[in-house]
Amino acid sequence: MFAFIVQRMFQAILVMLAVALVAFSLFQFVGDPINNMVGQDATEEQREALRERLGLNDPVPIQFAKFVINTAQGDFGVSYRIGQSVDVVLADRLPATLELVFVAAILALLFGVPMGIYSGLHRDSILSRLFQTISLIGISLPTFLIGILLILVFGVWLQALPTFGRRGLIDIGGWDTGLLTIDGWRSLILPATTLALFQLTLIMRLIRAEMLEVLRTDYIKFARARGLKNRAINYGHALKNTLVPVITIMGLQIGSLLAFSIITETVFQWPGMGLLIIQAIQFVDIPVMSTYLVLIAFFFVMINLMVDLLYFVVDPRLRGERGGAH
Repeated sequence: MFAFIVQRMFQAILVMLAVALVAFSLFQFVGDPINNMVGQDATEEQREALRERLGLNDPVPIQFAKFVINTAQGDFGVSYRIGQSVDVVLADRLPATLELVFVAAILALLFGVPMGIYSGLHRDSILSRLFQTISLIGISLPTFLIGILLILVFGVWLQALPTFGRRGLIDIGGWDTGLLTIDGWRSLILPATTLALFQLTLIMRLIRAEMLEVLRTDYIKFARARGLKNRAINYGHALKNTLVPVITIMGLQIGSLLAFSIITETVFQWPGMGLLIIQAIQFVDIPVMSTYLVLIAFFFVMINLMVDLLYFVVDPRLRGERGGAH
């Protein structure tokens, strides 16, 4: 197990270096931030002094080396748009995104897993067909359209929920959270539901497909022939053997929720990292853009590592293979 973790950590470092190189290289060609930071009346000397202060006159390899070293030390530079340290800006926006993603992931699991199990066990029932219809709608409609429809129904027609912003915040040790107030939850329901719907339908369809495949295998037939109860067969044997691909997809989807919450945050004006990166792109705020990309890659790497470790817990065959290899 220890050797496996060390191997994965080494791979993670290589991935992060590759992502840092890609991010740094891409953002060298998105425009000149100096034009957005100074007025039209600024002299060439003032522009040149600002470029020198920001290190933009250094050779590209030196800029990249400084970027990697500073990022490894937790120094992400200064935002060109806001003029504050990037880590301060991200620390202010990160709680909103993490809470949104956390609630969306919980919703997707709480509804997607039972719906997928029921659809797999009762494939011809009316409720199963209803779930399939819902999944088709959820997987076909774009996220921004789902958000607009929810705003129209619950915000405009019913006037039951707020349609923008983050409310009811409480400061807990420097972490602003809305999960402890009613207003916080009311403002979170619509964006979390919008973000969760696609993931919910994907999880449901995956579990349904895996359950149908496992239920046709020989060992399930043998279990039925031995007289085991349906509950023991369905949940003790069939469901357990569907968890490995499901864990993989769910882990990747949590990373996707972090990476692609941009649309949801824009639609609902949710003050998270997604809205921040949109503003950074408009202003050519290179430190924020590159740090955001590296941070999202770091989350993906950590999630994949946790998924790999969960394999050992769920699938005894992997433990046997590792044990036999040594």
